[in-house]
Amino acid sequence: MNKEKSWFSIEVTVITEASEAIEFGLSELDALGTEINNLGKEPTETLCVLGYFNELPTDEAIRNQLNEALRIYGFSPDSIREIDSRKVENIDWLFEWKKHWKPTEIDKFIIAPTWETIESTDKTVIYIEPNMAFGTGTHETTRLCLQAIGEDYQAGMSFLDVGTGTGILAIASAKFRAKESESLNFEIKTLNAFWAYDTDAPSIEIARENAELNKVDGINFIVGSISDETPQFDFVCANLTYGVILPILPLLIEKAGKFLVLSGILKEQEDLIMAELNKLGIGNPRIETLGEWISIKIANEK
Repeated sequence: MNKEKSWFSIEVTVITEASEAIEFGLSELDALGTEINNLGKEPTETLCVLGYFNELPTDEAIRNQLNEALRIYGFSPDSIREIDSRKVENIDWLFEWKKHWKPTEIDKFIIAPTWETIESTDKTVIYIEPNMAFGTGTHETTRLCLQAIGEDYQAGMSFLDVGTGTGILAIASAKFRAKESESLNFEIKTLNAFWAYDTDAPSIEIARENAELNKVDGINFIVGSISDETPQFDFVCANLTYGVILPILPLLIEKAGKFLVLSGILKEQEDLIMAELNKLGIGNPRIETLGEWISIKIANEK
């Protein structure tokens, strides 16, 4: 890492119960990474939550996003005691942050940082070099998608990942498919089996690096969004947000041959998304909840 590189940090002192909301708010401000400074310490009334940035957002943007995050999680703005920002020079903050991230088990998967060694396990291990807070597999929206993949994805299915981020869902399905086909002693052709879209070009580059790290071939990573020309896939995951999902919801339904999983939706938006699904003739999907988030799984019974 270039020791001459400088970053910026936003340091938010907040009541302990609202620390997760602040981490979410900092991530929404496009933090490169977040951390809580109390790991291994005794419980306290307040915590300092830090977010690291290439460039600092404006004071207004910071305050507005953190207040919105607090509202979503059911806390008032006065949960924040103090907000500070500073320049971080010649300090490998990512190294310090890495020390706190440990392997995470999610259903049939283990998400692990590259510096950890995983002993023999029946679970599918995905190694991630973290570059974004939402790409480590620890956020509720990612967990909900991985749970759905673990429950319903089968080795012969094609897979479409819409909003791939660091590529974790496409990589998980590809590794799971390879592991299952090996255990069943048959080969499945992977050509065009896995597609992953994201409108953010740097995210796609990170996703490609993570796929290479996991020795996964055959994922077609694409900068952009799905369209009418996008093929149909057996299993479609869209880990986005309600506002991004809504305009492409009919297209997502059309492209999902067997299963569609929608994530990145807040509990308070459940009635809104259900109303839209009802308009499109979708009834009784399965809803899973984790923290303040829900996922919606739609099975195509045709």
